[in-house]
Amino acid sequence: MSTYPPPAHSLDPALVTSALEIPGHRIVRNVGVVRGIVVRSRNLFGTIGAGLQTLVGGDITIFTELCEKTRQDSYAMMTLHAAQLGANAVISFRYDANELMNGVTEVLAYGTAVVVEKL
Repeated sequence: MSTYPPPAHSLDPALVTSALEIPGHRIVRNVGVVRGIVVRSRNLFGTIGAGLQTLVGGDITIFTELCEKTRQDSYAMMTLHAAQLGANAVISFRYDANELMNGVTEVLAYGTAVVVEKL
């Protein structure tokens, strides 16, 4: 569980893209790189539960839920960062993840914050 309340999504999700442009919009200003970083660890009960799920095979839902929550939180932090800088969109959006130590993972959401206007 997180020890902080994750921020609400600060931008229209339709204006966050992995592409270099947003159809129907023109980039009028490049604000810069924005990011949202979350570092999470598995708890003992989750690890035991996941270990039991591996015995029967299939989706390990405990880890799937942890990964999805972590991605959602890092995405929300990135969009908040973009909004704080005055952007209304993010292009070139990506996720990255790294294991910092056994059982501790960093998830990074990043992209280029821009100001766009409708064509």
